Amino acid sequence: MGLITLPQGVVPTKTTDESLRIFDSWDMLLHPTIVTRHTNIMRFIERNYCSNLKRNKTGLRRLHKATGLLDEMPEPGHAGFQAIFHYPLSIPWVQNLFVYLNNRRHYKKRILIQLKAFVYTRYGGPEVLQLKEVDKPSPKDDEVLVKVHAASVNDWDSGLLDGDFINRILNGLRKPKRQILGSDIAGRVEAVGKNVTKFKAGDEVYGDLSGRWGGFAEYTCAPEKMLALKPATMSFVQAAAIPQAAMLAVQGLIDKGKIKAGQKLLINGAGGGVGTFGVQIAKQYGAEVTGVDSTSKLDMMRSIGFDHVIDYTKEDFTKNGKHYDLILDAKTNRSMFDYARALSPNGVYVTVGGSIGRLLQSLFLGPWISMTRKKHFRLVSLKTNKDLVYMNELFEAGKVNPVIDGPYKLEELPEVFKTFAKASHKGKLVVTM
Repeated sequence: MGLITLPQGVVPTKTTDESLRIFDSWDMLLHPTIVTRHTNIMRFIERNYCSNLKRNKTGLRRLHKATGLLDEMPEPGHAGFQAIFHYPLSIPWVQNLFVYLNNRRHYKKRILIQLKAFVYTRYGGPEVLQLKEVDKPSPKDDEVLVKVHAASVNDWDSGLLDGDFINRILNGLRKPKRQILGSDIAGRVEAVGKNVTKFKAGDEVYGDLSGRWGGFAEYTCAPEKMLALKPATMSFVQAAAIPQAAMLAVQGLIDKGKIKAGQKLLINGAGGGVGTFGVQIAKQYGAEVTGVDSTSKLDMMRSIGFDHVIDYTKEDFTKNGKHYDLILDAKTNRSMFDYARALSPNGVYVTVGGSIGRLLQSLFLGPWISMTRKKHFRLVSLKTNKDLVYMNELFEAGKVNPVIDGPYKLEELPEVFKTFAKASHKGKLVVTM
């Protein structure tokens, strides 16, 4: 039996008692009207919440003794019984009850507050996503509990949802082990573990939770190393768009591409997250930037700084005779030999994502092409959150601004995934909680 919302207008008194901190947010609680067949409120609690306590008289007596309720608890027919959970926590026997349950490790998950999250229990398309109520998580010693305000969709989310071969190896062959997707989040810290030193309750943070996920929910927990402080001038929606796409752009252009002033750069898949961050970063180096994407995105691409745009439905940039010093590829949807044809002598090709087959081709054929044609092929292995401080600096200086498609409501997440699959979005798809 789940937890039930308090009747409208009932506002229980909050407590500052450290042992009762889990109950400071009384969003959901037992409603007394469902207590019908039981002659004893403790038996009701034992039956519905204390699943690991033996259901016998000895177990009940032990619970009675621990909480000291035998003499103080109202009888079922008494008027006080009907208002039993309207009482403030200042009443001793109510305090005793919840202190006892809170301090018993095997009861904790049974009394946590419920929250909304999108869950998937089998691989498939957006139709397998289900909006459910799940237990509110508690942070471990080195973790931060974040109230999520916004989250964005990435390629990895889509791959985990579909359950391709590589992602099944990572997340379960037959069914997903981690059942809440969402890596890029922005929100406010609600609680911290005892070993956390970087953050405190109330801090506004953002980051990429890849490997943990859990972002498409009202609350999530994350190690403090996965998060950074959000600038006050940056909205939660803007922050949620940054972590993964911006890191791929920075690490692709600067770390792997070694971008230089005056170079000719081409970005394939330029109208998505990586591309829209990539052009803004490249402009800090004085590069001449060409973007490749579909017809519907070209005007947006011009507006954020692309010097030239190519509609891939009308023109193949690998066959038009033009050459580039650096190619940043967010799609990896062509042969490595095609990309080599579009590179200048000593040019550099960097891929940040795409189909597994093409990525493997880049990994194995790239070194051979580099040796025989003096053109260099490199693959970005994402270092999550490494350059968030750098992105904060660019944002606060007004040099980078995320391109947002949305924001959409959390309830619209399945439709957002459908849009993502069509690749018709501009910039980053963001949902708010």
